[in-house]
Amino acid sequence: MRAKGCVACHLGVLLVAIAAISQTDPLSIPAKEIPKASLWSPYNFHLQAAGGIPRYHWRIASGSLPPDLKMNDAGEVTGAPQESGQFEFEALLTDSNRPPQALRKKITIAIETPLTANWSTHAKVSGNRMDGAIKVSNHTGRDFDLTMIVLAVNDIGRATAIGYQHFPLKANTRDMEVPFGDTLSRGNYAVNVDVVGEEPVSNRIFRARLVTQQSVSQGP
Repeated sequence: MRAKGCVACHLGVLLVAIAAISQTDPLSIPAKEIPKASLWSPYNFHLQAAGGIPRYHWRIASGSLPPDLKMNDAGEVTGAPQESGQFEFEALLTDSNRPPQALRKKITIAIETPLTANWSTHAKVSGNRMDGAIKVSNHTGRDFDLTMIVLAVNDIGRATAIGYQHFPLKANTRDMEVPFGDTLSRGNYAVNVDVVGEEPVSNRIFRARLVTQQSVSQGP
């Protein structure tokens, strides 16, 4: 009788375990895109999972992370990326169920554009001057040697320099305002802004350019 009781006891435990497993929520991976990374800057992000039975296990099934980033079994993505761009990989998630549940999902990680330039104040005429300003950003973990040249080009293609700046743009600088302006003769002008960032450690050069969408008139 005791043996039969033990069998019934084990059977009951097994049924409870099966019932618990059947009630487990299915695995899910909330994130499709994870936070952007900055070139040469330390990066750390922990992929999240839901449902199933923890502990979770992660690996890359296809595709690849950016160079010098890696993902461990716990789903932590760490490193300091060395290339900019967008990278897509397929993550394989498994849980601790028996047998384990498995889920695949494509995830995109973007490395921010290293150097960006945007209008802060569009070029405009004031008296006999044309003035404006841009915002420059260094989305990396290293300093740039920055050069900005602004040319006003008239209807016949003659270019006049109305701005020049050369200075160090510190790592992870965001939206630094850089003004430009000078006197011009009468005419219609398109304003061209060229920004060049040189990074001495890697010997790489990054560029950004802005052009006015409409001609700016100087004089009647």
